[in-house]
Amino acid sequence: MKTQRLLIVLTFANLALLIFLFTQLPPAVVAREATPVLRGRALEIVDARGEVRASITVHPANTRKGGEHYPETVLLRLITERGRPSVKISASEQLTGLAFAGPTGTKETSVQLGAQGTDSSLKLRNENGRAYLVTP
Repeated sequence: MKTQRLLIVLTFANLALLIFLFTQLPPAVVAREATPVLRGRALEIVDARGEVRASITVHPANTRKGGEHYPETVLLRLITERGRPSVKISASEQLTGLAFAGPTGTKETSVQLGAQGTDSSLKLRNENGRAYLVTP
């Protein structure tokens, strides 16, 4: 009989401890407000396979071989499922541009829209090598 009472007491003690622990844990899912700002040095969006499908990066200013200077530039890329960057949007203090590349397997097919200084242009290019340049 003493063993039975001891088991009953232990059962209630365990139950009380379990209730106490559950009341102390934070809820697993809590509705929270959206974070007002997302800050970072770069952003990558990946697909279900872990492949990068979109990215936003800030490229620092640099000078390439031959002395050509490239200003600090922000670049947005949208990438196809085969890894081809098909849409690029870039912005710097000197040059802003938008480029659309043709599908995988093409090398020349593209549309480029740009503004540099006080000049702007639109360039259309087909895979057969024909190009059309529009400037104001």
